Amino acid sequence: MSVAQLASRIHTGSKSEPPLWLTQGFRPFFFAAAIWSIGTLVIWIAMLATGRALPSIFDPLSWHVHEMLFGFCMAAAAGFLLTAVPNWTKRPAVSGRVLASLVGLWLIGRLACAFSAFMPAWLGSGLDLVFPVALIAILAREIIASRNWRNLVMLAPLAVLAAADLLMHLEATGGHVPAGLGWRLGLGAMVVLMAVVGGRLIPTFTGNWLAKRDIALPMPVQHAWLTPASIAALSVGLLGWAALPDSQAFGAVLMIGGILNISKLARWRGLATGSEPLLFILHVAYLWMVVGVLLLGLATFDIVPQSAAIHALTAGAMGTMILAVMTRVARGHSGQSLTADTITRWIYGLVTLAAVFRVIAAFAAAPGPSLLLYAAAILWIAAYAVFIFAYSPTLLSKRNVG
Repeated sequence: MSVAQLASRIHTGSKSEPPLWLTQGFRPFFFAAAIWSIGTLVIWIAMLATGRALPSIFDPLSWHVHEMLFGFCMAAAAGFLLTAVPNWTKRPAVSGRVLASLVGLWLIGRLACAFSAFMPAWLGSGLDLVFPVALIAILAREIIASRNWRNLVMLAPLAVLAAADLLMHLEATGGHVPAGLGWRLGLGAMVVLMAVVGGRLIPTFTGNWLAKRDIALPMPVQHAWLTPASIAALSVGLLGWAALPDSQAFGAVLMIGGILNISKLARWRGLATGSEPLLFILHVAYLWMVVGVLLLGLATFDIVPQSAAIHALTAGAMGTMILAVMTRVARGHSGQSLTADTITRWIYGLVTLAAVFRVIAAFAAAPGPSLLLYAAAILWIAAYAVFIFAYSPTLLSKRNVG
């Protein structure tokens, strides 16, 4: 046994090699995220259609919002960060029993939220919150142990997400919390996390792709002031909107943040990557984020419905970015070519149509669920179902190459 293998076993606390699906964070968590994105939407649509609710402290709409943010998105974020951190720190990946425990805590949280009406409020919220707290602790341990200080900032959005989760529980149990503060704060944290991660990955991947093909275009540009300014404006605008959703001052900050981010996106040469959907979809996802932020700013001036902005950020930016990252990471870590095959292109097409339909549905004047809403839900479910069908073997049974 090599010294590296021995260190890996000591690190994971396992006496034997873990099963393949527990060797890296993206494997169980990407699978869980895809499954739960479908499950949450199916249950939500069923509640809309029947008027029934789960035995939860959350009303049906609040449960849907909570589980999409703190169930689906949190699982996807965990899978990405647990896979990325070993690359940043050069330490062995969290795997085996530790990874299995994290997956178990995430699942317990989902069950606790669905059946929280049957338990004391402190127990239901505690069972849900233990996963993000444990995830932050493990990631912090890895980053601090390697003295990789610059990446500690990646934990800030996760900490805000955990706080937002707690606020949703407090509001649902009658705590003195401004209405909707928890989910708005959670949404803002996810958008900032996407902006930071996207700002690192997209120009790097694009530059590498252009360089390999000798395309006669300037490489993606990262201006020293534009990147921090765009993130700062986004963070301030979203934090202000979370606290004061009707504030036109923060709406103006959001629009400034959107303009700065679209200026940044324009410098990443996205149009040149149109022939490679695996890369182009990352630019599309970031564009959805910018559109959502701009719409959110306009919503504070009552120019567009707030629901349109929120679903541009959720169904559009989050739904697309998560699938873009999951397909790319799964292919890259299983030795497959970094190019989108036909079925992957179908996944991207379905989730894009789902987002378009859901945003358009927000403008509908009908008092109840519209056909566009149901169409968007079916397209979303189809996108993630096709991902599960096509990528489950990659996530659960294909070993890394190289």
